[in-house]
This record gives sequence, C-alpha cells and structure tokens, in this order.
Amino acid sequence: MDKKIIIGITGTLGAGKGTIVQHLLKNNEFIHFSAREDVINKEIERRGLPITRDNMVLVANDLRKNYGPSHVAEELFKMAQNSDKNCVLESLRTAGEIEALRKKGEFYLFAVNAEQETRYDRIHKRGNMQSDNVSFEKFVEQEEIEMKSDDPNKQNLSKCISMADYVFDNNGTFEDLYKQVDEVIKKLS
Repeated sequence: MDKKIIIGITGTLGAGKGTIVQHLLKNNEFIHFSAREDVINKEIERRGLPITRDNMVLVANDLRKNYGPSHVAEELFKMAQNSDKNCVLESLRTAGEIEALRKKGEFYLFAVNAEQETRYDRIHKRGNMQSDNVSFEKFVEQEEIEMKSDDPNKQNLSKCISMADYVFDNNGTFEDLYKQVDEVIKKLS
C-alpha cells in the first residue's frame, strides 16, 4: 500500500469486528489497537473491578465523561500514529469518537452487522470472556442500551453504523465477509 491507512471498526456485539480485524492482520499486514484491550480493560483492572460487559460499558462511559467523548478513540489513534504500518482501531462506539478521528486525516470507518440471533449464537459459542456468558434476554438488554443515547459520552452504535464509510453484512460465511473487506481494501490502496 502506498499510503498509511487507519481504519476504525464499529458494529454490533458479535457481528464480526474481530473477524475483520484478524483478516486485516493476517492478509493485509495491519497492526491492531483495541479499545477493549488497550484502553478500557486496563482501566478496569486499574480500578480493581472484574472484567464484565457491564463494567466495560461503565468504565468506557466514565472515561468519556471525564476526558471527553472521543477519549478512548484518541488514545488508540495516538498508538496508530506512532506506527509505520497500516492500522485498525477496534471498536469505536460513539459519534464523538468518529468525528474526532475524521478531523485527523486518512481515516476510514468500517461497520459490520448481522442478525441478532446469529450474533448471540456467535458470542455464546466463543464464550471467551465473562461478558459473553449472558442469557439472550441480557444480550438484548445490553444491546438496547448500547444502540442509542442522546448523551455524547455514552455508546450509540446505531449512529456510529450510520456514519460508516463502508458497511459489511456478516450473515454469511467468513469467505463472504472477507470478499467484501478485500474489495474495499483494494479501493483504499
């Protein structure tokens, strides 16, 4: 690739954000910076709290309230700026984050979505965190909270998805998703 590309990823829980990230890392030599791993979970641990989905939302919203709506994303962007490779930032969850990153230059927003039951099945199968070990009812409740908010410090995934440069449907196979992503990467290169 001739120019450095920074991609942010947003989307619903279990839609395939991590799948896209892994594909970009493996097939396109991107470097990955994660809101969850590189910023939010570190803060949760610093506060001595258990890593749960509810605590992730609570702490991320608290960071945004104390340091501004774009704080988490701007921390990731600083990491990306210090890299000499293409970067993917996972996962953007507020309109303020996206607006702040758009002002910084070469930045593209990818969004991914899939049917709710498909996504629940995925997170239930991966079960790699306490945050994934929830009932379908709790999953739906969490998603309703994360989808819309008038508070700029809180998650608003529906708004973020609507702001995306590229939206991927992930109701099919991995290969279907990879094909969509690869077509966009060709355009951006």
